[in-house]
Order: sequence, then structure tokens, then C-alpha cells
Amino acid sequence: MNKIEKQLLEATAILAKETDKLKFGGKVHHVYNPLIYANETHLDYIKKYGTGKKKVLFLGMNPGPWGMAQTGIPFGEITYSRDWLKIDGKIFQPISSHPKRPIHGWDCPRSEVSGRRLWGLMEERYKTAAAFFQNHYIENYCPLVFMEEGGKNLTPDKLPATERNPLTEICDTHLKKVIEIMEPEFLVGVGKYAEKNFIRVTETMNIGKKYKISAILHPSPANPHANRGWAEAVTKQLIEQGIWS
Repeated sequence: MNKIEKQLLEATAILAKETDKLKFGGKVHHVYNPLIYANETHLDYIKKYGTGKKKVLFLGMNPGPWGMAQTGIPFGEITYSRDWLKIDGKIFQPISSHPKRPIHGWDCPRSEVSGRRLWGLMEERYKTAAAFFQNHYIENYCPLVFMEEGGKNLTPDKLPATERNPLTEICDTHLKKVIEIMEPEFLVGVGKYAEKNFIRVTETMNIGKKYKISAILHPSPANPHANRGWAEAVTKQLIEQGIWS
């Protein structure tokens, strides 16, 4: 185990522990923490791909119900997590599960569109996961999944300030640590929310270093612009940003 992998594993363990202590109410009826019940697969992801410094750090918002919530992998669409990333490990159950959002793990019958689009683009361009991760890494800002009473997904930005602020403090600390460990040149938000988190966190960091912060179009089907040539649009964005050639 090298130094970077060890530091990333330690930082992730702290993130899992600290976020698991938080309490939520109001519209939040269930909270899943994949860093706890899908710990084996997430650690496998770090051990396989978080072993060196990176040129580009991509950042998502939080786990989707059919992606990282099922596999423990950022944008963790089942097929790509298993067959392209070659992730392995047991996936257990959250302490309390919502009946409309069961965790099937590797047996999940649904495919997450966001993950399929994101990893599909990386496979098309880099062919192998090893080639992609030589200079890139993908992380989620918040590891928690929030669900309303009826099972609807609730994103972290919709939490009341009294619950959002403690979560933000923990996630900011972790993101800062990941940036310090991996020393990326480019910080790319998958969507504007993630870009704003990069901007806020780096304002408190390393005054002598300038990070190149940008955003790409979020691949979610809930984003109408993503449903018309997402891969082509994002490729164009990354070339214009000087990240890809």
C-alpha cells in the first residue's frame, strides 16, 4: 500500500464515521450511507484506482438510488462497476431500508442512467479503466442518500440549514483532504452544485496554488440538456477547458 492510497483510505474512514453520526428530520425519512454497508466495494475502488496523484478530479453531488447507493462506487452503474471497473466485494444492507428503495447490490435490476453515460464516455475514450484512472479520479461530494417518506430522492442542497451546515463542514473537510492528497490540476464539477463546492473549498486552501475549476453538463436524465448528445457535449466542454485534447 502506497502513501496516497493509505491517506485516501484513512480520509474515507473518517468521512464514513463522521457522516454516520449525523441526524436528520423534516422531509428526510431514510438515510443510506454506502460507505458503511458497501464498504468493501468502495475500498476496492480506492485500492484499485486511488493509488497516485491525478491531473483531473471529477466531483459528483451524492449517490443516486440505482448507482452508488447499490454499489458503493461514485456514479456506480451496475454493469460498469462490475465489468469495466472490475470492482468486487460484498454489499450489505442499510440499518433501515425504505421499501421503495431496496438495496439489491450486484443483483440490482435497474441501470443508473447518469453512471451509464459517464462511465460509457470514459470507456469510449480511454478503452480501459486503468488508462482513464492514470490521470483522472471520480469522487462524490456527499456520501449519503436521502429519501422522503414516499421514497423520492432528496438532494443535500434541499436540506434545511440546521442539517445541511454540519454535513457541509464534514464533506468540505474531506474534499479538501482529497485535493491535498491527489494534487490535481483540474477540478471538474459534474454539474454546477459540485463546481460551487470546489470553489468554496479551494478558497480556504494553499494560497500559492491556483486550481483550474470548471463544470461539465450533469448526465442525469432529469437534466433535459443531457438527453440530447450528452457525451458529445461533455467531450466538447472538456476540450474547450483544456483538459482533453
